[in-house]
Amino acid sequence: RPMMTIAADTVGHHDTIGGCCSAPSNEMLYGVKGVPGCRENFLTVLARYGLGRRDIVPNLNFFANVPVRQGNALSALVFEDSLSRPGDYIDLRADMDVICAISNCPQVNNPASGGEPTPIRAVVYQP
Repeated sequence: RPMMTIAADTVGHHDTIGGCCSAPSNEMLYGVKGVPGCRENFLTVLARYGLGRRDIVPNLNFFANVPVRQGNALSALVFEDSLSRPGDYIDLRADMDVICAISNCPQVNNPASGGEPTPIRAVVYQP
């Protein structure tokens, strides 16, 4: 059963394989210790519902540009500049009760964000 359906999408380009940043990946990739990432943000939200590490499911990186390289080598996975522009959006329809944890990636070390992640706006509509 579908949990959510994309009802509208102005970019049509999202990443499903890049995963999310975390304190350990920030240390491994950029040599910085103790810098929280999306994984820690997800855990904070899940804790409010009595959920934890084992309850995290694979995430979707909206508007992320992560092209698959020749040979499909995941070791060559690189986040490139996003194809989205200010005002772009995605509308999701919940097809069942869901917990939707959103992390506007706090990654300041990845060159894809230029060291300055931009704000997002999330709106929840009740039918």
